[in-house]
Amino acid sequence: MSNIEIQELNGIEEVRYIPEGVCSKLFLMKIKDDIIIEMEAIGGCSGNLKGIGSLIKGMNIHDVASKLSGLPCGSRPTSCPDKISKAIE
Repeated sequence: MSNIEIQELNGIEEVRYIPEGVCSKLFLMKIKDDIIIEMEAIGGCSGNLKGIGSLIKGMNIHDVASKLSGLPCGSRPTSCPDKISKAIE
């Protein structure tokens, strides 16, 4: 099974992404015309990920990916924000 599933319904892409190497277990996103409508994370640092979801709502996926890509978490070479960028790339 792939770690990403994308379904389209009425022009909205529903993305389910299972990240590896981070605390989060699942990212759920809705994207329409390259704009993030909604992002929810299961697991991980709840407050931080709710904040990130709120900040990226309404943003273009390309802008989000460029801002979040490559961010580490402590000594880890990746992070939940980095994995969000991977999910939307």
